Amino acid sequence: MNTIDVAYGKGSIPLRADPSVAEWEVIRPGFEPAHPNPVEGFRQASAQPLGADPLSEVAGLGDRVVIVTSDGTRPVPNRQLIPWIIESLGVPDDRLTVLIGTGSHRPNTPAEIDSMFGDLARRVKIVNHDAFDEERNQKMGTTASGTDVYLDSAYVEADRRIVVGFIEPHFFAGFSGGAKGIAPGVAGIDTILRFHRADLIGHPNSTWGVIDGNPIQEEIAQAVAMLPPDFMVNVTLNAEKAISGFYLGDYVEAHREGCDAVKAASMQPVARAFPVVVTSNSGFPLDQNLYQTVKGISAAARIVGDGGTIVVASECSDGIPDHGNFAQIMRDSASPADVIGSIQALERPILDQWQAQILAGILERSAIKVRSDLPREDVEMCKMDVIEDVDSAVAEGLEGTDDRRVAVLPDGPLTIPYLQDA
Repeated sequence: MNTIDVAYGKGSIPLRADPSVAEWEVIRPGFEPAHPNPVEGFRQASAQPLGADPLSEVAGLGDRVVIVTSDGTRPVPNRQLIPWIIESLGVPDDRLTVLIGTGSHRPNTPAEIDSMFGDLARRVKIVNHDAFDEERNQKMGTTASGTDVYLDSAYVEADRRIVVGFIEPHFFAGFSGGAKGIAPGVAGIDTILRFHRADLIGHPNSTWGVIDGNPIQEEIAQAVAMLPPDFMVNVTLNAEKAISGFYLGDYVEAHREGCDAVKAASMQPVARAFPVVVTSNSGFPLDQNLYQTVKGISAAARIVGDGGTIVVASECSDGIPDHGNFAQIMRDSASPADVIGSIQALERPILDQWQAQILAGILERSAIKVRSDLPREDVEMCKMDVIEDVDSAVAEGLEGTDDRRVAVLPDGPLTIPYLQDA
């Protein structure tokens, strides 16, 4: 009997792959190994970027430079990347601002900032974006669909702009990284809500691994083109969240090349749907709350059969969370169908409706069982079942079916399976 380690918080939960219980299929991405010399890899990539001048030529000594990076829910290796960027730029510390792209999330605490940036937090100015501060976000223009684009004034007023991130599949934007670091990363809340409106989230091309024809990516592209970054630093990460590849340069061209590499490594075909799929939310930091855990659930939903069971292990150390509207939307509706109906009836989008919409759509066709550190009532309020033991939940999910196959996504949404004939 094999044991499969399913990512959970900063560790893992063992799943007993007992052949007498099921036929087990473990689906992992084709992770690249960690880069053998990431410092040298960065230097080479920054000196010979894709579609852009070398990073060392981006800014002058007197330029005010803003470096936009992701918040604490994303494992961007800021402690490595940002000091390397600063060294390459050669700009004095007092001309630099690191702007944390929180999007609609809560601000990172001082302790979280210290954990994310280490000694850098005492060298340069580091600030949280605030999407809800109308005075802080400036209007850049309007997209073809009517979205007013507001961006953080720290980004707008800088002389040079650099965006930092990592590329992974995304459950409705296709891929993370690239322009998404700017919008919604440092966009105003009205802009963010328009990007996440129900018709865009419900579009069939708003899904994992799709860029071309994805209406959300089209909105993002139009918005960021109004004030694009001067340089992009994106990386890919392996299972241990070590840097495996560098994609530096033009924020469109370099991002596309990174997406192609990630798609080849992480999107895995399967022949037919499974009655039970076990997944995670790839561990810390992505599995900090139930809201983010919808991503791991969404990855599993691509290959679970109608009426099947998704078993997800996600620590949720930060709760549902308490902030935002996700919990209230789920609480105030009697059923998954009611969740979707209430969202479609809204006159204008509200914060977090997109996550509730996606989760409710999955719940309409499958059961979801959650192993977490959350109180039982929090999980059940979100229309999902609480489990204490993943192994028992798998066995229960197989009851009443002759199909004994179980798929396991130990790394959660780092692996995006798909049905070959779909």
